[in-house]
Amino acid sequence: MSASDDAPAERAAPGEAAADSAADSAADSAAAYAPAEQRALRDAVAAGAAPVCPRDGTAMTRRPVGGGSFGLGYSRRREWLICPACRRSALFDVKRGTRN
Repeated sequence: MSASDDAPAERAAPGEAAADSAADSAADSAAAYAPAEQRALRDAVAAGAAPVCPRDGTAMTRRPVGGGSFGLGYSRRREWLICPACRRSALFDVKRGTRN
C-alpha cells in the first residue's frame, strides 16, 4: 500500500466553488437573448411578422399569457415567444410592445 492510497480525497478549495458558480451563471446568461436580439423580436411582433429566433432562424412558438386583472385595476396581455430548437424565450407586453 502506497502513501497515495492513504491520502484523503481531494476537496475543492472554498474559492473554487464560487468560481464554478460564477461559470454556471455566465453560461445561463449566454442562454438568454441579448438586448439587441430581444429588440429585434419585439419589432417583428409589432410589425405583424412571424417571429424567428435570432440565434438559429427557427420559427418561434407564440403563447399568450394573460392575467393581472384580479382586483389590481389593470390587465396585462403578454406574449411568450419560445424557440423550439434552442429553447430560448422572450416575454413581451403585447399592447406596449415592451420586454418584461
